[in-house]
Amino acid sequence: MTQTPDEYQPTTPYPAFMQQPAPQAPQSQRSRNGGLVAGIAIGAIIGGLVGGGAAAVIATNVGETSVVQAAGGTLTLSNVDSATAISGVAAVATPSVVTLQVSSAAGSGSGSGVIFTEDGYIITNAHVATLSGATAEPEISVRLSDGTRLDAVLVGSDPYADIAVVKVEAEGLTPIAIADSDAINVGDLAVAIGAPLNLSNTVTSGVVSALNRGISIASSMVPEGADDEIAEEDPNGSNQFPWDFRFETPEDQGQRQMGASSSVAVPVLQTDASINPGNSGGALLNSQAELIGINVALASNDNSETAGSDGLGFAIPSNLAVRVAEAIVAGEQPSHGLLGVSVVAASQDTDEDAQREGGLIAEVVPGGAAEQAGLRAGDVITAVDGVTVDSSTAVSAMIRYHAGGSDVIITYSRGGELSDVEVTLGTLEW
Repeated sequence: MTQTPDEYQPTTPYPAFMQQPAPQAPQSQRSRNGGLVAGIAIGAIIGGLVGGGAAAVIATNVGETSVVQAAGGTLTLSNVDSATAISGVAAVATPSVVTLQVSSAAGSGSGSGVIFTEDGYIITNAHVATLSGATAEPEISVRLSDGTRLDAVLVGSDPYADIAVVKVEAEGLTPIAIADSDAINVGDLAVAIGAPLNLSNTVTSGVVSALNRGISIASSMVPEGADDEIAEEDPNGSNQFPWDFRFETPEDQGQRQMGASSSVAVPVLQTDASINPGNSGGALLNSQAELIGINVALASNDNSETAGSDGLGFAIPSNLAVRVAEAIVAGEQPSHGLLGVSVVAASQDTDEDAQREGGLIAEVVPGGAAEQAGLRAGDVITAVDGVTVDSSTAVSAMIRYHAGGSDVIITYSRGGELSDVEVTLGTLEW
């Protein structure tokens, strides 16, 4: 970061996390250098976000604007007096977000990604990198935030978390800072950065509107019947959302979920930040410019081929995304838990447990994790490891959130009485 004279102090108040203490300057100096002071303040703000003043960000004054250089990209603040927390997040995180162009004989598409390591590993969605399962050998071009284009190869993908890792040959990239997604609150600031509709470096904002949501998305990335534990449909419709959950695939480049033959239960964060086709694989960030999720899906009440943002966007929690990405980078197959049951809507129960929200165990697999723990058909699962599950889809999603072999606490209702049992999950085979 550029060194600033001790007497300079910003004259404009900023949000609390942005404020940097500084000695008071004489009034004449503050008024004479107001524009420069504000520009320097933005540099201090962003420097603080990336590590307490690390020399990763430089702010300079150019006429009435301030140009922020953030280790690989620039962001011009046209009005430094009105800079917000979102401005700071965008300036810090934009250099860590990329745009992907993917093509194969099956078609082409675009999406987003986040830089995972400085030597070129990038996290994106599996449905972006494989054209929704249409190809295992895609041709991938990565565009950095500063416009640099690099060829990339697919390292690996996980259809059950919808996470993939691609690799470019580069050094000194700016990896995204990563937050603990288990420490997020509903109502926290959420900033999405990506390439919706192929418009790179697009920033939208809102709040985290729900946690630990489970959604089911039709997917051709997994073969039919590959996951027998996926939540079944409720014939009475009580387990149906009045929304069309879909991956954020570009609408005009031939990237379609053709021949979707199965479903994926995905654990997600929900946000009202505007999410549109092409945001897939991009960053959902907190107020400290740290990654809290990988944008993955949107909900639309329009069942036509063209999906748009209706204020319901979803992101794979960063803890799951990082666990999966680390396994892929290490050359391992990512692991997902298996409970050994089939679940349906709790409303299908016929006894006292029907009053509980959750997933009704319709069948228990002999010798599976659930049977070994003493769970039975007819039990209603209401929480997984302390996380309330309000549907059969949420049960499946939260089981998949955990790695195979994990010990989790299953809360269930039997005869109207709630109990807890520790279960050692099996491992989903894929």
